[in-house]
Amino acid sequence: MGTDPDLAGGSYHEPVTAVGTPLSHLDRLVAAARSRVAAAQSRESLDALRLRAEARVPGPSLAHALSQPGVSVIAEVKRASPSRGPIAPDVDAAALAGRYLTGGASAISVLTEPAEFLGSLDDLSVVAGLGAPTLRKDFIVDPYQVWEARAAGASAVLLIVAALDDVAMTRLIAACTDAGLDALMEVHDEAEARTATDTGARLIGVNARDLTTFEVDAGAVARLRPRLPSDAIVVAESGVRGPADVRAVAAAGADAVLVGEHLVVSADPAGAVAELVAAGREHTGDAA
Repeated sequence: MGTDPDLAGGSYHEPVTAVGTPLSHLDRLVAAARSRVAAAQSRESLDALRLRAEARVPGPSLAHALSQPGVSVIAEVKRASPSRGPIAPDVDAAALAGRYLTGGASAISVLTEPAEFLGSLDDLSVVAGLGAPTLRKDFIVDPYQVWEARAAGASAVLLIVAALDDVAMTRLIAACTDAGLDALMEVHDEAEARTATDTGARLIGVNARDLTTFEVDAGAVARLRPRLPSDAIVVAESGVRGPADVRAVAAAGADAVLVGEHLVVSADPAGAVAELVAAGREHTGDAA
């Protein structure tokens, strides 16, 4: 997922299936997401959630915000990661997001996974309340989670192609359409790029972190961009830690960057975002 190595691997002991095959970290987190959905549905039915969600206007379009000239910045609110542990566990999500917006961020991403990232739908709701396009970043495996995002005021959800089969992906895309939310389809390789393209996706994230080696491939956007629709809005995820990285992915064809830990740990989040935004404007020749 996005800027974090822990979504594909990390320093922990893998759980083992009944037949002795280790589950991947992604499999484990997907299973945990399914359990959370089941628990949430026991408290509030999907029908009741939809009624509550439809009473809240969805946030402004993420796709529209990222379609502006230059390379847009999606800045992330992130409290922790499995390998590093707490990064900013006590951060005021709305205050941090506000600093990002002051720096010129086009949108805000909010990690809502609770167990290993210490996120919550409360974080999503307070950030969405600022009025900027807001992305729910989590392990989205069930339409129920799409409606949770709508109820929190989100503009979009992240759909990780590696975590979904064709049936689940079709159901989730349909749920996004029904809920009026954008879907950011995350891909890692050529096969996933084909899958995303086949769904008709036009908002596609290229995660540069390899799911097998867990290393960042600086050439991922350059390699995959030609395999994506020419009119797709492409978001570079992972490995963006400064203006030079923004310039590199811009040259490779990215329209936006999603940046997390680099901004969360910055002593000046607004200034750090502003540097990335300025680098993105250089791509259009407008550094003003």
